[in-house]
Amino acid sequence: MPRRTLKVEPLNLELVKKQLLHWASGQEHGVFLDGNDGATDTWTCLVAASAHWVMESQAGKAFEKLREAYDTFRGDWLFGFLCYDLKNETERLYSGHPDGVGFPDMAFFQPKTVAGIRGGILEIHCLHDDPAEVWKMIQQVDFSGNKNQQTVVLQPRMTKAGYLERVETIREHIAAGDLYEMNLCQEFFAEGANIHPVDVFERLNGLSRAPFATFMRWADRYLLCGSPERFLRKQGGRLISQPIKGTRRRNLTDASADEALRRSLVESEKDRAENVMIVDLVRNDLARNCLPGSVVVDELFGIYSFPTVHQMISTVRGDLKPGAHPIDALRDTFPMGSMTGAPKVMAMELIEKYERTRRGLYSGAVGYIDPEGNFDFNVVIRSILYNAASGYVSAQVGGAIVYDSVPEEEYQECLLKAEAMKKSLQ
Repeated sequence: MPRRTLKVEPLNLELVKKQLLHWASGQEHGVFLDGNDGATDTWTCLVAASAHWVMESQAGKAFEKLREAYDTFRGDWLFGFLCYDLKNETERLYSGHPDGVGFPDMAFFQPKTVAGIRGGILEIHCLHDDPAEVWKMIQQVDFSGNKNQQTVVLQPRMTKAGYLERVETIREHIAAGDLYEMNLCQEFFAEGANIHPVDVFERLNGLSRAPFATFMRWADRYLLCGSPERFLRKQGGRLISQPIKGTRRRNLTDASADEALRRSLVESEKDRAENVMIVDLVRNDLARNCLPGSVVVDELFGIYSFPTVHQMISTVRGDLKPGAHPIDALRDTFPMGSMTGAPKVMAMELIEKYERTRRGLYSGAVGYIDPEGNFDFNVVIRSILYNAASGYVSAQVGGAIVYDSVPEEEYQECLLKAEAMKKSLQ
């Protein structure tokens, strides 16, 4: 069924974005993707709200279900997410750690309404409803917010001593030749919390201004995400991945000091080594479904500056083989190498051994499939996960461990990455 469409030239784009966010948050299933003027060639923001059809799946046959949905709903929109623990479907692995948030391993929905801004124009696409009436509802939404937000203090799941010890143990694995690099993550959490997810997201998004920021409501579970990283995009027959490895704190009070921090990232042999290992892994993952010789690195060691951090980002692309199914390409690159390490399977085995929390949606992906069969998914990092029914709040952070890693420096990098989330909850 073709969607009914309304196009409006709004007077205040930031106001409209705020209205769209608060409107989507009031639906049982809602996704708000904010490019913050940096994520995409087309959409400034993109929103899906209210489910006409829903698919949830645990690891086992999840990608098979998604492939069926991709073929069935070709010509319309799907929005959803992939959790890290789908690794148990793609490899012979398991997840035994506690999960306080409880997202399904995979879920997608066909939204009743899709709205977005591109080229300064608001577009509203409705499956059944009158888009003009939906626009009236969006304009009438109350976003005055709750002024009695409690402060949530996050506690570490892993002690500092325990984290430092694990870094040393991973370095021993690397010295023994078990792997080259591993992403070690730790959780900061709170229990019995009562937060207002939209307010927290607005604070987080204001602090990070990240190009893959995401607010998602899935019934009583929420994702509040300030991600700077793209996992995988399909545009026509081309796949693009942009892994991040390498982080420096910004100094916004001293321009010369900030430039020195950026330059230290540019010149860091350790960060370059981390980055190129993951670029090689991504190239290999893409090659499984791309034409021979088409997988190339468009940019290596690019430095991008965000409000709180400098990041080292590389761009890898490839062209799908004729007959290759796009969902197979998504499956064969998941989980993303930037959040595992290399070799990927050994890294994931050791992640399960040394981490203390099930990752769930953290280091998974959220995104959409459009009516042309294209898709775009982020990497879920710099994020707060919240279960409103239980009051559980989770924020995980991590970094790549290589042989040259200094445990104390790795720990401080985790604290840096957690800063924006902690501030958003206060």
